[in-house]
Amino acid sequence: MQESDLRNTDAFTGLEAAIVLIAFVVVAAVFSYVILGAGYYATQKSQETVYKSVEQATSNIQVTGQVYGIASVSSNAIDTIQFTISLAPGAPPMDMTHLSVLFSSSSVAPVTYTYGGATATTGEFSSVNAKTGAEATALTSGDQVMITLLLEEASRLSAGQHFNLEVRPALGSSFTITRDVGAMVFNTNIM
Repeated sequence: MQESDLRNTDAFTGLEAAIVLIAFVVVAAVFSYVILGAGYYATQKSQETVYKSVEQATSNIQVTGQVYGIASVSSNAIDTIQFTISLAPGAPPMDMTHLSVLFSSSSVAPVTYTYGGATATTGEFSSVNAKTGAEATALTSGDQVMITLLLEEASRLSAGQHFNLEVRPALGSSFTITRDVGAMVFNTNIM
């Protein structure tokens, strides 16, 4: 072989090496793009999971004002409980028809009340807009909804008795109200 032939093959081998090097760089770039894309996707999914968890773990309900216990004229025990709720700041609107209220006291097993419209009955609470008095099927930002529970005769509250109300929305965690009846029962009691 002549010296000029060797120089020609050296150049050809250098060109092959450059092509292989470029191929490795392209493959590495594609691989890094895929890895970064998967990382962004995983980050987005974990962020959605965190937001969903916070939404379900926090209560979107807050009590606005007082909890009232009402005793009818002929009774010396509280037979009606009224309280007003509103949404916490930034909370999404809530469907009141899927809300439930769990009542329990030291002498009564838990009783669940479901949505009953504008009129409270035994086992169903009433839900009315506190400003207009109209039936409230939804709770939106700025609204105040008055909830009224009619207690069964066995569930009525006497003086000094402790009770719990657990407001359970369809989405989010429940909100608990714990109160004590005063030493004396009047027609209207602030608890």
